[in-house]
Amino acid sequence: MSSSPEKISTLNHNPEPIKANKKMNPSHPDPFPNTRVDPDESLRHALLKMRPRPRPVSHSGSTTPYSESEPDSDSSNPNPLSSRTDYTSLLSDETLLKVFDKISDTKQLFSNSVVCKRWCVLCGKLVQSIKLMDWEFLESGRLSFRFPNLIDINLVPACITSQRNSGILLSNKLIEFHLSSEVLENDEGLFVRRDDVLNLKEIDRGVMILAEGCRNLRRVVLMNASEEGLSCLAKECELLQEMELHYCGDSALRGIYNFQNLQILKLYGNVNGVYDSMVSDIGLTILAQGCRRLVKLELVGCEGSYDGIKAIGQCCQMLEELTISNHRMEGGWLSALSYCGNLKSLRFESCKNIDVNPGLDEHLGSCMMLEELHLKKCQIRNKQGAKALFSVCRSVRELIIEDCWGLDNGVFAAATVFRTIRSLSLEGCSLLTTQGLESVVLSWKELDRLRVVSCNNIKDSEITAELATLFCVLKELKWQPDSRSMLSASLEGSGVGQKGGRSLRRK
Repeated sequence: MSSSPEKISTLNHNPEPIKANKKMNPSHPDPFPNTRVDPDESLRHALLKMRPRPRPVSHSGSTTPYSESEPDSDSSNPNPLSSRTDYTSLLSDETLLKVFDKISDTKQLFSNSVVCKRWCVLCGKLVQSIKLMDWEFLESGRLSFRFPNLIDINLVPACITSQRNSGILLSNKLIEFHLSSEVLENDEGLFVRRDDVLNLKEIDRGVMILAEGCRNLRRVVLMNASEEGLSCLAKECELLQEMELHYCGDSALRGIYNFQNLQILKLYGNVNGVYDSMVSDIGLTILAQGCRRLVKLELVGCEGSYDGIKAIGQCCQMLEELTISNHRMEGGWLSALSYCGNLKSLRFESCKNIDVNPGLDEHLGSCMMLEELHLKKCQIRNKQGAKALFSVCRSVRELIIEDCWGLDNGVFAAATVFRTIRSLSLEGCSLLTTQGLESVVLSWKELDRLRVVSCNNIKDSEITAELATLFCVLKELKWQPDSRSMLSASLEGSGVGQKGGRSLRRK
């Protein structure tokens, strides 16, 4: 409503102020209300503004920062959380992937994947290695959809049909799976029977689905795979470099012929008490002709002879590391190692014997490029087999012997054939004495590292002046031969372990 100039002029020229105690007519409001503000009221209003407000939580579970532009929740809105905005939706997939990639804890990454569908897809892209427990998850196609960037997968637990809630877990260095109570009552004497493993058709179908969905695989662990499944895997996954094959025979190895870029192969034929399968010279020959770029090979429970090892040495000329565990090879196979011209590391583990009939020394040959010989938990009571092994490996620079049975002074005396050895490690060799060790190590002129642990027949009191002089010139020495003497030395002066010594009772 507009006012006339006269009225405005009259109001502006009124010199008398309005008195505070003047009674106004209640029907007419005061045109000049009291604009003075109470200081206490202003302070209370400022404190209310400064009070932190709870940060809203989105439906997906993500916490977003508070925005002043958002209205406060009131009683008229029955669900105040529905009005909040999930600010993570404004971030691009690339940004969220960078954030998730900074999470080092794998469990936390899987927890983030259950927040929402988008986070599930993004977190799945960061997973590169899994162990499959449910075969149906692979056959349904959800595996490749959930984890499209897999480079490492282990299918063995899913290949064995067992009860997940049985409460009995068989854990081995090579394999791990659950057992049912019925397995303990079978007559075969094996934890994994043939009926407990998925048939070839099911496994081949799953391997084909895996090969088509995850083409960037670098490592795969399979069980009971056939030629057809391995051929499809070789065709689709050209970048595959490492493979473990469990429970396979000679016929299945025909499929491995197409893996041109395979560099690491672990072949498990027979595992004592777990499962039984056979890999003979036929399979080893097929393997050698197909995988010519192998750098590392491990044979576990494999049968064979001179012909199979010779084929591997002639065809796999890039082979540098060879591990033989619990072998069942015929006598005379040891001389075939001389065909492995570029072999640098040779390892024997859990072998009941090295070679029962190695043959004449002039037919053994030697591995001229070999640098390391490692014996672990092997029985080397056969002096002829041990002597033949040391003769083939006469060029080694490092010798490691751990927990081997039968290593006495007579067997260890054959190690004098090593002329260029620089490092020796002995552990758990209880039959070897101080004299047997001294007679060998003093003949090695280039030895500069010595490690002797838990060899109870080697005594500190029997160390001669020549052996002590050798200890002084070594670059590295670890001398803990007798665990009992170590304990007594550590308790010396404490009175513990002596008759009439200190009492540990409180006074």
